[in-house]
Amino acid sequence: MALPRTATTFLPPVMEARRWLNEATLPEGLELINVSQAAPVDPPPEPMRREIARIAMEEPQAHLYGPVLGLPALREEVAQQWLTAYGGAITADHVGITSGCNEAFCAAIATLVAEGDEVLLPVPWYFNHKMALDMMGARAVALPTDAGLFPDVEAAAARITDRTRAIALVSPNNPSGVEYPPELIGAFFDLCQARGIALILDETYRDFHSSQAAPHDLFTRPDWDRTLIQLYSFSKAYRLTGHRVGAILTGTARLSEVEKYLDTVTICPAQLGQYAALWGMRNLQDWLAGEREEILSRGAAIRDGFAPLADRGWILRGAGAYFAYADHPFDAPSDRIAQRLVAEAGILMLPGTMFTPEGDAAGKRQMRIAFANLDTAGIGRLIDRLAGFQG
Repeated sequence: MALPRTATTFLPPVMEARRWLNEATLPEGLELINVSQAAPVDPPPEPMRREIARIAMEEPQAHLYGPVLGLPALREEVAQQWLTAYGGAITADHVGITSGCNEAFCAAIATLVAEGDEVLLPVPWYFNHKMALDMMGARAVALPTDAGLFPDVEAAAARITDRTRAIALVSPNNPSGVEYPPELIGAFFDLCQARGIALILDETYRDFHSSQAAPHDLFTRPDWDRTLIQLYSFSKAYRLTGHRVGAILTGTARLSEVEKYLDTVTICPAQLGQYAALWGMRNLQDWLAGEREEILSRGAAIRDGFAPLADRGWILRGAGAYFAYADHPFDAPSDRIAQRLVAEAGILMLPGTMFTPEGDAAGKRQMRIAFANLDTAGIGRLIDRLAGFQG
């Protein structure tokens, strides 16, 4: 008898890590350093919270069903700000609002795959992308990355078959923090366009990119909307994680298919969160610029302060946006090291085994450090504890 869809994939990694925490006794006198999850732990800024309260009291529509593809005003705002950021040809008709970026990915995949179809995912991959493909009966094809964790276009081309429906990239990358250069993203677009498959580009962390320039020029390409499916999250930029607001940008024909999926799963995105996102886009650009600078400074603190770990055999593979990704120097696999770190060093982080195919040798050597919720002093404490860990 065939397994139900949910039984074809693994348990949510963040929840598994929390179970380690529940089962462990922290070292005496040490507060937990939690670098396991890539989500803001602070609430939205006070002006936004006041606006959310006002909306809740004064906007009856915020408590009702809304359009399946999202508030028209929010779709229009996304289109206009994306035009400013990327150039090209983007209208509100290219934009759909979703209940978070994970739903945007699932909706995109639902428009692409049938049983046994394939999607290429660079390794290390974002585990929820792998889980979504498993539960839709599709196959995640591992695409190797180089020492800098960049995927190779020629390697991707060699893995495309008559069952391949898309290549999915994340930049800035989760889990590695690496930012893909514009020319690399452009080359993947060219490959996908030439082979008649979709390029899914998850830019959840675009607001924390280190460059002020456009991360790519894909929206300026002729017929971009036949190939590109761009995904975005308002959660990281405006600390709206609990409100679940994301976006998908693609062609109007595909959005019509996306609408079927969204109507079945959530009917519409949460209205209150959409109103908040719209207000944030219109009023918090200076605040967001400050958030970006702070996140960039924390990434720099990881890179600049890594020497004590390098002296002990750690290798920093990538650091940017919310994440650092490193090889550990120990004989034990990373999942075992991660569990020991909780009890012996008071650190909760995720092992590379959660971001790689089962049995992958690289994943056993790697760790993801989601550092965005640590200030510079906290990053220093993290490095000190890791340097003192004996493995």
